[in-house]
Amino acid sequence: MRKHLAVLAITALVFSNGSFAAETRVTWHGHATFEVVTPKGAVLMIDPWLKNPKNPAAAQGKDPLAQVKRLDYILLTHAHTDHIADAAELARKTGAQLVAMPELGRQMVKLQGYPADQFGMPTMMNMGGELRIAGGEVRVAMTDARHSAGMDNPLAEKDASAPAVVYAGNPAGFVLSIEGGPVIYHTGDTDYFADMQSIGERYKPDVALLSAGGHFTMGPETAAQAAKSVGARHAVPMHWGTFPVLAQDMKAFVAEAKRLRIDTRVIEPGQSLLFDGKTLK
Repeated sequence: MRKHLAVLAITALVFSNGSFAAETRVTWHGHATFEVVTPKGAVLMIDPWLKNPKNPAAAQGKDPLAQVKRLDYILLTHAHTDHIADAAELARKTGAQLVAMPELGRQMVKLQGYPADQFGMPTMMNMGGELRIAGGEVRVAMTDARHSAGMDNPLAEKDASAPAVVYAGNPAGFVLSIEGGPVIYHTGDTDYFADMQSIGERYKPDVALLSAGGHFTMGPETAAQAAKSVGARHAVPMHWGTFPVLAQDMKAFVAEAKRLRIDTRVIEPGQSLLFDGKTLK
């Protein structure tokens, strides 16, 4: 098993301009932030926190948001700051539609300034339902996750009587089934749970993006076990190395995955996976 990289190493913020026809590009921008460019050129971003300290552009003192030229959809797994941080600003800049559960979307509009006309029934969803977005090229399913999901309340900074945290729906994961491309499972922040096997049986993901940093989510070894349950062809750890309390390397993930005979792709922020159909190049 190759432990590390059958990877196209693309610098952190070379965002889509539609030039990767017939391929799907999945880029990790650090923490839980993934950009997906479809074969037809649609651009999706999951949990956009581009200013995280592991993003190469941010680490170099540049503004990573300034380099985003196109973004069609933003998908949010839950309301924690390290997952929604740059969503509203990106939406105002690009016009990106918000894919989220109703409570989270409404709080994003009210408290975070997400444009109200970029979130509504066409992109509002919950567990059990599915959406077709990007002209039908991408089918989105929302999955369970085991975590918390409150949103920090910006009104509490000026009003001591306002709650520090407000309700913003439940935590979730996403499965993206791309026409002519791979099936991608993003776990969101979660612990391992037995129904991951059902997610694998139902959607048959080609690649699983697994929270693996520990402390707040699964740790490296548990994430490898989750990859086994999901049955994805390739497993990519995320949500690690960003803070000192998180796992700083994925040696334990790779070792456990090797024992379980799982193909791992431990990529660094700014690197991409390229798929030709469902085949990883």
